[in-house]
Amino acid sequence: MGDGKWWRTAGTALMRVIAVWAVSTLTMLALAGALPDFQLQSDDGDTVTRTAFTAAWGAGAFGLLSALVWPVLVRSLLIVPALVLGALVFFLNGSLLLIALRLIPDGRGDAAPETAVVVAAVMSAVASATSTALAVRDDDAYRRRLARLADRRRRRGRSPAPAEPGRDGPPGTVFLQLDGVGHDVLVGAAAAGLMPTVARWLADSSGHRLTPWRTDWSSQTGASQLAILHGSNHDVPAFRWYEKETRTVMVSSRPASALEMQRRAIERTRDGGLLTVDGASRGNLFSGGAGQLALVLSMAARRGKGRRSRAGYFAYFSDPANATRTALSFVAEVLREIGQSTRARARKVTPRIKRGGLYPFIRAFATVVERDVVAAAVLGDMFAGRTAVYADLVAYDEVAHHSGPHSRDAEKVLVRLDRSLALIAKIADHTPRAYRIVLLSDHGQSPGETFAGKYGLTLKDLVRAGCGLPVPRRAQRTRSASEARDAVRIALHRPVEGQEDEHPAKLSDPIVLASGNLGLISFPDIEGRASREQIERSHPALLSTLANHPGIGFLLVRSEEHGSVVLGPGGAEIPVAELTDDEGPLADFGVGAAAAVRRTDTFPHVADVMVNSMYDPATGTVHAFEEQIGSHGGLGGEQSRPFLLWPRALTDPLDIVAAETAEGAPVPPGGGLVGAEAVHRVLTRWLQESSGPQVPVRAEGFAGAGPADEPFPGQAPAPDAPGTTA
Repeated sequence: MGDGKWWRTAGTALMRVIAVWAVSTLTMLALAGALPDFQLQSDDGDTVTRTAFTAAWGAGAFGLLSALVWPVLVRSLLIVPALVLGALVFFLNGSLLLIALRLIPDGRGDAAPETAVVVAAVMSAVASATSTALAVRDDDAYRRRLARLADRRRRRGRSPAPAEPGRDGPPGTVFLQLDGVGHDVLVGAAAAGLMPTVARWLADSSGHRLTPWRTDWSSQTGASQLAILHGSNHDVPAFRWYEKETRTVMVSSRPASALEMQRRAIERTRDGGLLTVDGASRGNLFSGGAGQLALVLSMAARRGKGRRSRAGYFAYFSDPANATRTALSFVAEVLREIGQSTRARARKVTPRIKRGGLYPFIRAFATVVERDVVAAAVLGDMFAGRTAVYADLVAYDEVAHHSGPHSRDAEKVLVRLDRSLALIAKIADHTPRAYRIVLLSDHGQSPGETFAGKYGLTLKDLVRAGCGLPVPRRAQRTRSASEARDAVRIALHRPVEGQEDEHPAKLSDPIVLASGNLGLISFPDIEGRASREQIERSHPALLSTLANHPGIGFLLVRSEEHGSVVLGPGGAEIPVAELTDDEGPLADFGVGAAAAVRRTDTFPHVADVMVNSMYDPATGTVHAFEEQIGSHGGLGGEQSRPFLLWPRALTDPLDIVAAETAEGAPVPPGGGLVGAEAVHRVLTRWLQESSGPQVPVRAEGFAGAGPADEPFPGQAPAPDAPGTTA
């Protein structure tokens, strides 16, 4: 770099510092005039010039303390629960402001402690927004900063150097999972203008292409994401299931269960996962073999250096301005949910479920905190030039469960998710390597009134009645499967809800578990998989009661005489080997339903009785066995039809499937992209096309046990900053 260019660079940087300082000074002056407990003058009063000098001194001292002390302070608080740290940020930031005011000559700065918290929050937000806006506008400065960050990472051994310098090397790939967004919902949102970024990608002839894919019978994140990231979801029959040999209830959103599911998948495939080479896993249930992890549920069950599921919170909150923006958006989202639920009750919207208690806060966590942290993590990974990034954005899924997948509430979440996509796409223009952005979902959601709401009793009540056991007079609520709810408890260092049921005490009563509109019934006192004959000897009315109930579509149970059979209304009984999609109990459930049932029937931990709710193809509705009016987990409707949106430069997934078929792979029923394991093979192929083959690792040594992530470099303001969407 020539001397003249060096001076210009230094001068530009100095001007940015002066601009931020000036804005901070003006902000401090404005706050001093507006807040009675915040002063920048002596008791006798000062001239305007003297007051401005005092404000400049205080703003400079506060900025310097924030830059030097804050990162160290946050590092020292890693033992504090993540969400507690988010609240603690305000008080710590206020303390730094009080120290800065004490450094003003002649003691002219003073503020009440509670006022200092407000002043510090506003100043941090304003300074961060100003600094980021100036840096982004200066493309050369932005690129130089990113190059320095990438070089620093490589020197520390964090990531390999690009094959070629600059943006001429192989592109990286960012996989963004929009949890629960079905193919038809995405198409409708793009056409209606709710997701202009997605619409632009689809309309651009050189942009992206879209295809639906079909889930397995278990259409939920645990099964789908495990297969997408680790190549196998064998023996994952539902979101939660009972394992007789250990008397354990496995729950996909429980850290110990997620870690065990991940271990089994790696053992089966002998491959560490999709992200084993220079990968990052953000906000997921599983690591994918990535070395860089944040908010990964399976890692929350590990001890020592491997326990890094919460690293993303600390990296994000290392900038106090992030805490300010996110906290204000969090409060706005809580109020938004309260207003929306109140309006739904006033208008007597149906179907609807109760949305009080802690739910507004859980929704705000999923739609604000987790979204902001995950989006910031992805930006940091792109700045660092990582090869493959996989991130899960759960906001839509959480809201759609409670408001419905086609509700206005859910549509507004799609609007905000699209803004996050737009930000990531914009930042990709400034990263040290080019990036291909792949958008996908793990399942969709099917609408419908809950089973309990429609029929006045839960599936557990119905099972107990069929077994001749006492049933409560009033239907009890069935716990709803919620990744966001469990993530909140983990962030607060609280036990995951339902752990008290991990080892059921009574072996005589049937264990009834729900996964959306899929129910699982196990008889713990019968060793191995119970047969139809054994069940009917103990509970002669149970299977007929279930099969003929109007809210149930079909049952899967093992028969000693015919092998596994599917039971349906009116005495229908078809051996699994003879199942078809065209007739019988599965006729309404679409192409591939029979194959999905046959596959699940081979799982070692398939339940004694698998129960799928009814499905009305005319309305697309199902009846969830949980408290959800938008559900997924079984067969029926949009829940089984997620999407894959990819850049046109990559090979068409259907061509990949055709090539596999030509090499002797089984032809998927009905054609197309079938099963999450097939999606894994497609994504793996795309990574090979972009950056060379992925290297598998041994099952007993999967990636994900390195040192904790550092704060994300080069963070831009979080999407939906206060003032734009609140």
